[in-house]
Amino acid sequence: MFVSYKWLQDYVNLSGVTADELAEKITKSGIEVEGVQKKSEGIKGVVIGHVLEREQHPNADKLNKCLVDIGQENPVQIICGARNVDKGQKVAVATVGAVLPGNFKIKKAKLRGEESNGMICSLQELGIEAKLVAKEFSTGIYVFPDEANVGEDALEYLGLNDEVLELGLTPNRADCLSMLGVSYEVAAILGRDVKWPKADSGNSDEKASTYISVKVEAKEDNPLYVAKVIKDVKIGPSPLWMQARLMASGVRPHNNIVDITNYIMLEYGQPLHAFDYERIGTKEILVRKANDGETITTLDDAERTLSIDHLVITNGKEPIALAGVMGGANSEVGNDTTTVVLESAYFAGAVVRKASKDHGLRSEASARYEKGIDPNRVRKAAERAADLMAEYAGGTVLAGSVEVDTLTIEPAVISITLDKINVLLGTNLTVSDVEDIFKRLQFEVSTNNGEFTVTVPTRRGDITIEADLVEEVARLYGYDYLPTTLPVGASIPGQLTAYQQKRRQVRRVLEGAGLYQAVTYSLTSEEKAAQFSLEKRDAIRLAMPMSEERSQLRLSIVPQLLEVLKYNTARQNDSIALYEIGSVFLKNDAADLPDEKEHLAGAITGLWEAHPWQGEKKPVDFFVAKGVLESVFDTLGFRDNIEYRRAQISDMHPGRTAEILLNGEMIGFIGQVHPTMQKALDLKETYVFELSFKALAGVEPEPIHYEPIPRFPSITRDIALVVDKETVAGDIQKVITEAGGKLLKEVGVFDLYEGERMEPGKKSIAFSLKYFDPERTLTDEEVTKAHNKVLAAVEEKTGAQLRG
Repeated sequence: MFVSYKWLQDYVNLSGVTADELAEKITKSGIEVEGVQKKSEGIKGVVIGHVLEREQHPNADKLNKCLVDIGQENPVQIICGARNVDKGQKVAVATVGAVLPGNFKIKKAKLRGEESNGMICSLQELGIEAKLVAKEFSTGIYVFPDEANVGEDALEYLGLNDEVLELGLTPNRADCLSMLGVSYEVAAILGRDVKWPKADSGNSDEKASTYISVKVEAKEDNPLYVAKVIKDVKIGPSPLWMQARLMASGVRPHNNIVDITNYIMLEYGQPLHAFDYERIGTKEILVRKANDGETITTLDDAERTLSIDHLVITNGKEPIALAGVMGGANSEVGNDTTTVVLESAYFAGAVVRKASKDHGLRSEASARYEKGIDPNRVRKAAERAADLMAEYAGGTVLAGSVEVDTLTIEPAVISITLDKINVLLGTNLTVSDVEDIFKRLQFEVSTNNGEFTVTVPTRRGDITIEADLVEEVARLYGYDYLPTTLPVGASIPGQLTAYQQKRRQVRRVLEGAGLYQAVTYSLTSEEKAAQFSLEKRDAIRLAMPMSEERSQLRLSIVPQLLEVLKYNTARQNDSIALYEIGSVFLKNDAADLPDEKEHLAGAITGLWEAHPWQGEKKPVDFFVAKGVLESVFDTLGFRDNIEYRRAQISDMHPGRTAEILLNGEMIGFIGQVHPTMQKALDLKETYVFELSFKALAGVEPEPIHYEPIPRFPSITRDIALVVDKETVAGDIQKVITEAGGKLLKEVGVFDLYEGERMEPGKKSIAFSLKYFDPERTLTDEEVTKAHNKVLAAVEEKTGAQLRG
């Protein structure tokens, strides 16, 4: 909601409070002000000018030479390229020395040999968005009404000497979707009164009922419908002050009748619609549910097929409006309109939302109906609009209105005690303190022995229970003044559980390694739901998905991380490392709800290290990803309990993928995404991993054992073993470790050879073995004995031969 500071002053006395100060007070009271825009910021030197003469530029077909009176001693010559500039117009002129948005400074210039002393401006050049400029001025300069005074500040005429507060309203605060609603809020904050606009439209002996009748069949969806008739209207532009307020609120001006309906919607929060009486075609308005397959062409010239779920306004025969959403083109107010039927109604939010969603029509009116409007403003808004149509469109308002009224909404009455308010807020408020807050909110309140009985106005439909009253007291009293307390009890307040601590540790390790945290959708498509899943179960489909792309609950996080990599790579960010700790959802046939399990997943692509000055580049590979995970295992204290085993996983590279085992149980996988999938996603080599975080967090590490630094030298022996190509190095390493006994302290692979000199089907793996005893120096005989035992075991259990 955009709130004009100057417009707000019509309803609340804001003296002594600047726009920025007001924004801070509103934010502290519970409604976030997302920003304050100073409309004229950075603009100066723009005045109203009068075009005295206009002629074709002698050296340019698309330029005009204008003589313009800008209120100075002598008129000035200005070269203008706008097609709609003409003699006699009042226009916005940026004088020499003026500054326009973007710090664009106006200087004297020569254009095709002719001097130009300023610039005749369009509204867009003054900082107004193109979508808010009336169509007649959207491709040219803006022309002021004739009564505008030459030489005066153009920004003031256009309402640009204003500040606009942008309110970030939550769905429950629909009452602030209007200037009057915001006025009540501001008045409560400042402790001031609200001034309502005056309306007196009774100026005819003719009755509206002689022109139109109203009948409502769908009374549940439309319990109140009010129609007023205004005849003898003259269609034209609305007054400039009204256009300025509409544009400040993000609404585009059209003509005086349409602008008045939009103005009242912004002022009262009550959507209105104006029908051309002659185009209705009958003297009847019938509100009913649409017939299945019935069509209507709406004001955006789109033909829409209706269903029995939609509510329509008809002339007794055919639809002339989609109730609460948009009017029909067949009853649109046009330049030849002379008589207007003004609709003000209370439509049920559900039926309006259904039509809005089905037809993809999100309008200012539908947004208000969906969230709820004040039923007590329906008639007041109609009277106020009719009064403005009489004043600014020359219309005659027919006496009375034609109504159907079956509305039974009553104000909510809620009781609460002072003790309960103080206990919940931790305050020591008195009865008078709380009464004052309710009176500032303009709630009726009576007090009996510390119990408040509050009658909540219908404009505040969000207040229905005791807790809502407590919230109102808290925010008007001031959250900053609520006492600060800490929880008390046997446990330490705010302490993380062991599981939470490990999650935080893992995040720190991964971010320290250079990975960015991602938060991706838990919803995915049927195709991706089961990809890379650790457990094979059926995916869970939503009953009412937003789209097929978000119709299933995920079984794995990796597909979503690959989507993020694809998105970034498409935008030239091709070296990226991500991780996510999030939930996957596994179908549980024995329960209605799925099993929700937390997983740790990561995806890395592109360059891992790049040092352009040294000419070094290190692309991501399997061992980079593995090293990242081993940092996690080190931190959690069980790296020695982890094993890697070659694995075949769908959509993963068959030779660069491994299962991860913790104490012999598979908890996840790591490896390269299959080249076919990489190509489909337009990715370079990409490595991913996914593990059960519950399994990681559930292991208690062994206590730390300290050993003295060895005082005696170690002895290293290297062996190269010829084995079958299918033999896994890890299996050989296990045999070596078991056979080496207490003297063998370290074993590691340092070479792999599969060159020409190897016989077919064979490979050579070289291991480095380190022997030492912390208590003494080993002899060659002791090492040889242990080493021979290792060689014998390797040959016996793996068939390996010592390479000659």
